Amino acid sequence: MSDPNIFFEDFLPGDVADYGDWTVDRDDMVEFAREFDPQPMHLSEEAARGSMLGELIGSGWYTAALLMRMNCDAFLLDAASLGSPGADSLEWRAPVKAGDQLSVRRKVLTARGVPGRSEAGLVKFEFEVRNQNGVVVMRQVSTKLIGRRRAP
Repeated sequence: MSDPNIFFEDFLPGDVADYGDWTVDRDDMVEFAREFDPQPMHLSEEAARGSMLGELIGSGWYTAALLMRMNCDAFLLDAASLGSPGADSLEWRAPVKAGDQLSVRRKVLTARGVPGRSEAGLVKFEFEVRNQNGVVVMRQVSTKLIGRRRAP
């Protein structure tokens, strides 16, 4: 991994970025469900027929994992990321299906210093995961601790 080139100072409240182009693979979606969320609607078309939607859908946790991957690819692996104190909210708004094309819209909600930690700041983001039709399938609000380019 190379030295970071994205820092706390690069995130300004109101900034919006669009990224990601992830095709949901049926086999990956089902394999994730087998290991982590083996509910019938996530395991096979046959098992899903008796579910509320009547068809195979991805686990919400699978969608959250895909968001994490797209965030890493788009900016986290190049950032002075120091972790996260957690998520304020996570909402699954629409089903994710095999073949869906997912992308992310990231909005910076706040960026503030951390008392006693001049080397880093807290950036609160809103992440919307959207499908190929522009439908928001998942929304997450979470905060990342990100190192400063230079201490104030």
